[in-house]
Amino acid sequence: MSWVEVLGFVSGAVCVWLATRQNVWNFPVGIANNLLFLWLFTDAGLYANAGLQVVFAALAVLGWVWWVRGGPDRRALAVTRTPRWVWPAGAAVLAAATVGLTALLSTTAGSAAPFWDALTTSSSLVAQVMLGRKWLESWAVWIGTDIVLVGLYASQGLHLTAVLYAGFIGLCVLGWRDWRRALATASEPAPVAVPA
Repeated sequence: MSWVEVLGFVSGAVCVWLATRQNVWNFPVGIANNLLFLWLFTDAGLYANAGLQVVFAALAVLGWVWWVRGGPDRRALAVTRTPRWVWPAGAAVLAAATVGLTALLSTTAGSAAPFWDALTTSSSLVAQVMLGRKWLESWAVWIGTDIVLVGLYASQGLHLTAVLYAGFIGLCVLGWRDWRRALATASEPAPVAVPA
């Protein structure tokens, strides 16, 4: 366990907690976390997960803009359900990216777990785009991804990071619950004024 892993643990936990609270500060904290994990995963030979951190930082900037100005009339974005078209599109992106990254990583010296690295990188990208759009079901994709990541990180000796991702699963459940409540509250009809 290194100081980079410890700082990654703390910043990652804070980032996900802020996202569950719909707090826009999850994005700058997340960018700091991405830089730490870029370093950590490169050292561990998880090259796709390391490269993913660069993409995550770019998606964090985009998500930050979406959350602040991505809603109607350039107002703050609200929680919504995932559009139906996203599921087959997301599955196609996941499959294609996993196959491509697995092939690339299989030829890369020092790549620790090509398929699992590729799969979790691909599903993380799909989940992060969904989170950036504030689609409720992004939490389900994150839960599935985090379950696999716990095993991957533990198998590579990144035990503190594995514990962090196990904690992320619990935070994702809370996020899903809180966002579902926000969606239900937003969709409740406005009270009708009754004349006196």
